[in-house]
Amino acid sequence: MFTGIVQGTATVRSLVERPGLRSFTLAFPPGFTAGLGVGASVAVDGVCLTVTSLQDGDAADFDVMLQSLSLTTLSALQVGSCVNVERAARDGAEIGGHPLSGHVDVMGRVSDLRRPENNMVLRIAVPAPAMRYVFAKGYIAVNGCSLTAAEAQRERDGSGWFEVWLIPETLRMTTFAEKDVGAGVNIEIERQTQVFVDTVREAIDERLGALRPALEALLREKGLSLDELARPAALPPP
Repeated sequence: MFTGIVQGTATVRSLVERPGLRSFTLAFPPGFTAGLGVGASVAVDGVCLTVTSLQDGDAADFDVMLQSLSLTTLSALQVGSCVNVERAARDGAEIGGHPLSGHVDVMGRVSDLRRPENNMVLRIAVPAPAMRYVFAKGYIAVNGCSLTAAEAQRERDGSGWFEVWLIPETLRMTTFAEKDVGAGVNIEIERQTQVFVDTVREAIDERLGALRPALEALLREKGLSLDELARPAALPPP
């Protein structure tokens, strides 16, 4: 488990491509690998990876399998790329963000970027159907960083976008300051929100039965959807 509080950034020192596997070495900030052992978990841009070996100078090796490469931005890393990193939380650790598994649900893309004074605002486009789990003022993890969605909007096709505001400290500790429009990001949905939304949807499906297609057609005529109908007025805190 991870807390969503990024502990620093690491740099890709080397890459080795193999069939169905990508191996790379990350150079970490000084002291990051103290007490780190082979088999330990590290979140790399929000993806839980296992240390396969340790190198001199606060560096470690990782393998990324084909499924993770296809679902995340790790396939786009190059030598010199910077990533957000966090070590696995210890028992009793303070959860300064929200609990993360390190299992990315979907890739989003930066669709807009604004820089008001002392802030940075990222608008992130999310494909369907993952947007059904994103709510304004709700938790969302972007590249392993626990953030709050300031605004969120769903489109009729089930896609949408959300915005996050980043303070100077977050920009200092992460790679977000380097992002530009078009950049891909890894998104992990807040699990309690996902369970809540899926439970409501299943209850609606159960009650509607054969009436569902007719109701969906009627809602489409009104510019609405079942996702909006099922949307809770307020979600319980995680």
